[in-house]
Amino acid sequence: MPKVSIIVPVYQVEKYLRKCLDSLVNQTLEEIEILVINDGSPDDSQLIIDEFQEQYPLKIKSFLKENGGLSDARNFGLDKSTGEFIGFVDSDDEVSKTMFEEMYSLAKKHDAEMVICNLQKVDQNGTITQKLTQIPNMPEKIDLKDNFSVFSDLSYFACNKIFKSELFKNRRFKRGIHFEDIQLIPQLLLDCKTIAQTQNYHYQYLERTDSITKTHTRKGLDILKAVEDVNVAFEKSQYSDKKIELKNFNILEGVYSYLAYLAFVKEGDVYREMSLELKSFMQKKNITRKEIIGYERFGRNYLNSLSLKKRVFYYLYLYQQEKVLRFLLHRK
Repeated sequence: MPKVSIIVPVYQVEKYLRKCLDSLVNQTLEEIEILVINDGSPDDSQLIIDEFQEQYPLKIKSFLKENGGLSDARNFGLDKSTGEFIGFVDSDDEVSKTMFEEMYSLAKKHDAEMVICNLQKVDQNGTITQKLTQIPNMPEKIDLKDNFSVFSDLSYFACNKIFKSELFKNRRFKRGIHFEDIQLIPQLLLDCKTIAQTQNYHYQYLERTDSITKTHTRKGLDILKAVEDVNVAFEKSQYSDKKIELKNFNILEGVYSYLAYLAFVKEGDVYREMSLELKSFMQKKNITRKEIIGYERFGRNYLNSLSLKKRVFYYLYLYQQEKVLRFLLHRK
């Protein structure tokens, strides 16, 4: 059995794929399988996949399927995986050579169901644009029953984590939605008792100008749908009594993450529709303006930790100065 199965969905990434696969086949952890899922990519990505499979037949497993989207490709990989742990790498990103060795070692050392590393954003020239520290000021081993605040503090990327394969026994990524990580990864955490972390920046996340995250449409409503799914799972979980952490999760992901997306929606009608949905969500979850402004992440006031530009945006929105807000956001 491989120690880690690494699932790599591929769609229109021939420009970046070689670097990604290079970083995976050169992992210092030998006992891995790399499942490369060509999700019906119309470019020449398959030629690159074939080249790597021929050169590394014991590591690369290639699959070709009809296009079904990111969630569908990941689920396909989960169905084919045989590893003790599961990792996900986006095919335009890169990882450090020691990423999976260190994270697997931490999982075994602490009997952890999930292990997390830091990540950094890079531009298309390879320049680091932002370092994203995931769990500062906490130990390697985190017992969730004693430190459940991480549920509402964590960034729910799939790509900077490894997961015990049993976590996926009854769970899959939701098909046909955006922000599938926000929908599923918190639910996986709810099934964990112990997680572990490293402060090393193992994952290099490429910010592409043509990526889905740069297209801001009403698909942003999927954030609220994802958060609602997590709320339903939370009530059935072993941590269902942790109401404060659930509310803080709703504030971070349902309000702040949603607003960060909403800020870039240019079409007026779509903006108004999405804004009304947010206000309905806040009313339903009994989230007050005071709670949003006072929300703390990792022991620090979240709003005060942001840039001036972001603080101005959030304050204007929360105090219902949306005409001023729209003018500032989209003036020429």
